[in-house]
Amino acid sequence: MTEQHAGRHAASVDFEALSSWHTDAWKGLRVAVFGLGKTGFSVADTMVELGCEVLVVTQQADAERSQLLAVIGAELVVDESLDVLAGGPPQPLLDFDPQLVVANPGFPPSHPLLQWAEGDAGLPVWGDIELAWRLRDKVVRPDGSPAEWITITGTNGKTTTTQLTATFLAAAGLRAAPAGNIGVPVLDAIRDPQGFDVLVIELSSHQLHRINGQGYGHGPAGELHPYASVCLNIAEDHLEWHGSFEAYRAAKAKVYDNTKVACVYNKADEATMKMVEDADVEEGARAIGFGLGVPGPSDFGVIEGIVVDRAFLDERHHTALELTTLDELAAAGLGAPHVVANILAASALARSFGVETGVIHEALKTFRLDAHRIETVAVAGGIAWVDDSKATNPHSADASLKAFPSVVWIVGGLLKGVDVDELVAAHVARLRGAVLIGVDRDELRTAFQKHAPELPLFEVTGDVAQAGAAGGERVMEEAVRFAASVAHDGDTVLLAPSAASMDQFADYADRGNKFAEAVRKHLAG
Repeated sequence: MTEQHAGRHAASVDFEALSSWHTDAWKGLRVAVFGLGKTGFSVADTMVELGCEVLVVTQQADAERSQLLAVIGAELVVDESLDVLAGGPPQPLLDFDPQLVVANPGFPPSHPLLQWAEGDAGLPVWGDIELAWRLRDKVVRPDGSPAEWITITGTNGKTTTTQLTATFLAAAGLRAAPAGNIGVPVLDAIRDPQGFDVLVIELSSHQLHRINGQGYGHGPAGELHPYASVCLNIAEDHLEWHGSFEAYRAAKAKVYDNTKVACVYNKADEATMKMVEDADVEEGARAIGFGLGVPGPSDFGVIEGIVVDRAFLDERHHTALELTTLDELAAAGLGAPHVVANILAASALARSFGVETGVIHEALKTFRLDAHRIETVAVAGGIAWVDDSKATNPHSADASLKAFPSVVWIVGGLLKGVDVDELVAAHVARLRGAVLIGVDRDELRTAFQKHAPELPLFEVTGDVAQAGAAGGERVMEEAVRFAASVAHDGDTVLLAPSAASMDQFADYADRGNKFAEAVRKHLAG
């Protein structure tokens, strides 16, 4: 089969008929799945269960998933040259003649394999989220309807807000679960035999890029209609994937499309308000703002230390409902300003679904942040050691730094093409010193020399810096030693790297763990 004939049978498929788990139209459909991560496997497993013929194409595959594919009856092609396609698409893919492609979120729009599929081959390319939406009626509620979806995105705070929202809903007695980018593929959630009343779905910009697509193979059957939605904030991130900030922002804005009840936005981030204003939503959907200041009607906010709802009550022009207090949140380790903002957003989403304020208040008493999210590792000699390794971009690092008055900042890694100059300039007044780690130190060093030439500045360099993931332990031991040399009583030594971790660590969790280990080793003498 030649390349120009690829996808010749896709035109015969009625993609609008692929709108339910229970339609026979899936049977025999030839589906190529690009990627074999957790999401890619969930796609392949789902497609096989529906009776499709499935070919998984990937650059690399771990042994366990490869074996499982063979067990369920899917084919596998591993080709390390997929990112260049020097010899064209793999011949087994051409021979397979797919009618539909479902792409793992890790494949950027510029990937040669996607360029071939959508261009030369003329194939529809879906993401796992569109596929899950079409199949969401596999398990239904007692009234026969599928679970509602609450969708959450933002540059930072997505996971915490998703967890909070699901916690509030579950505390109210609803069958609720977090899913999506948070770790549980949505396709696994919609196939769970126990079923749910509502799924709280964290969506990355990569996943949002592929929803509500236009053109061949897309249509109303695949368009999401979330019950409620939020974009928590927007700042430069993943520019290497999207190609520009404008494309990244456009993907994030899709979260509000077709929202039925509540579009929640950040009053401190005008871009999110503009997204809501521009969104095509269902009639009757409300715009609900959240912020750390005094709320207006239809907002969530803070009045004299009390966290309140002024949106979901009849007398919202004259009164407010108490959710909790800043003192209570601080006592529970939830008092950092960006965490309070996440709580406000999650409360708005849960209240839109009918969760009572008292339920939210009680749930917050026991809720705890995940590891590596502004987590206190130790306090000794008046110095706090805090792990916020999850702060992988300037926006999240900015929020973390704002939580502390005097900081020795451990920063650096893979900067992903974003500018750190403004971040450094904004926080030099609160810095006692800074320790640079990672491979992209040049931009950081330049920013510190420009904005804080007198600030004590250390770098983890030499063989340690070049050791890769295997050298992460030594990187952190040296970083902690530098930080301890300048930290004073009352300071916080803060790991908020503003960068990805894969240059010197396995992932952000490994980076945080290595930091904690180095701190404990240092304090033990």
